[in-house]
Amino acid sequence: MYEAANNLQTSVTDASERLREISEADAAVPLKAGGWSAKQVIGHLIDSACNNHQRFVRLALAPGLVSPGYEQAEWVNLQDYASRRWTDLLALWTSYNLHLAHVMAAIPAESLANQGTVNGSPVTLQFLMEDYVAHLEHHLSSILR
Repeated sequence: MYEAANNLQTSVTDASERLREISEADAAVPLKAGGWSAKQVIGHLIDSACNNHQRFVRLALAPGLVSPGYEQAEWVNLQDYASRRWTDLLALWTSYNLHLAHVMAAIPAESLANQGTVNGSPVTLQFLMEDYVAHLEHHLSSILR
C-alpha cells in the first residue's frame, strides 16, 4: 500500500502549507450557501481519519470486520469544529494523517485483500485505503480551489 501511503503523505504535506495561508476569519466562512466552512471540512476529515484508522488496523489484523458508518454532519456539529482555532485543527489533521500514512505503509501486503463490511457494503482493506485518500483529496479540493 505504499502508493496510497505516499499519495496521502504528499497530499497532506502539500495541502497543509496552503491551508495555513487561510486566515482564521476566512476558515470560518461557509464554502457555499448552507455548507460547511473550511474549519468544519477539516473537522470532518479528522473524524474520517479517526474512523478509518480503526478500520485499517482492525481489518489488517483479521478479515471479517463489520464497521458501521457514522453520522458525519452530526459528528461535525456535536464537536463544534466551527469554534475551534484554525491552527489547532490544522495541526491535529496534519499530524493524524501523517500517522495514517505511516500505518498504511506498515501494513503487510498480504493483509490488503482482507475483506470486511463498512456501512453494509463489502470492501477490501486496499479499497478502504485508496478510497480514504480519494475522499480526503476531494474535500481538500473544495477548500483549496
